[in-house]
Amino acid sequence: MARDVRFGAAQTRRVLRRVSLALSLSVAVAACQPIYRNHGYVPTELDLQRIEVGRDTRESVAEIVGRPSASTLLNDTGWYYVQSRYRHYGAREPQEVDREVVAITFDPSGTVRNVERFGLEKGRIVPLSRRVTESTIRDTSLLRQLFGNIGALRTEDLIE
Repeated sequence: MARDVRFGAAQTRRVLRRVSLALSLSVAVAACQPIYRNHGYVPTELDLQRIEVGRDTRESVAEIVGRPSASTLLNDTGWYYVQSRYRHYGAREPQEVDREVVAITFDPSGTVRNVERFGLEKGRIVPLSRRVTESTIRDTSLLRQLFGNIGALRTEDLIE
């Protein structure tokens, strides 16, 4: 009879080892799945279509799409909405996989002059859509700064 008890204990240990191994493997596989996180805000294309170039003002734009977290510091000629998407993969450092910028510029009287959407393609700034009264981009230095720090991200910058 004692022999049957020992056999049962050994069998129980084997089952527990297999269960713990299976659990460990499932946790390891789950940890390897990428997690995506979005930061920032960019108005939808439908909201941007409601903005009329040459007619809307800063106040009406604020009512339609809200105030941005970034604007030009000198003479407040533009509003910039920035959204980034980061991929977190296991214990690795988060990687920025996409960034989009919407630039709404105003003339000196506060009327909308341009509405532009920019994205990234192979590391280069690419206009995705543009409704402008002028064909030149005057504030490219800010756009280069907004897009330029891709890859220069540190983990401590993401901790909220």
